[in-house]
Amino acid sequence: MDVRFRDLDPLGHVNNAVFLSYMELARIRYFQRISPDWLEEGHFVVARMEVDYLRPILLEDEVFVGVRTVGIGRSSLRMEHLVTANGESAAKGLGVLVWLEGGRPAPLPEAIRERIRALEGRPL
Repeated sequence: MDVRFRDLDPLGHVNNAVFLSYMELARIRYFQRISPDWLEEGHFVVARMEVDYLRPILLEDEVFVGVRTVGIGRSSLRMEHLVTANGESAAKGLGVLVWLEGGRPAPLPEAIRERIRALEGRPL
């Protein structure tokens, strides 16, 4: 992930809110791996995000964001995020995403559950 100048706060660090944008982009890429047309089937909304900030990220840092599903509920997913900078942990995030159909929470379709399990390569 590229750190952009606009991501920085007045102290020269990546702003704390930008970490959430990095995690969001990682989730989008994750869902694209599950299904290229994932937005046509319904969609997830973020219901909760917790972030532990472990170290600042600077403009010249090499940033990677990993994401994985750690739990599947009736209509929700629990996802872990790890942001690294130059190979060091910079932030950890835990999110709860809810599946919506017609603007309301709905049971997560079995086909999507199966694709997530296949991508994760383990039972959830």
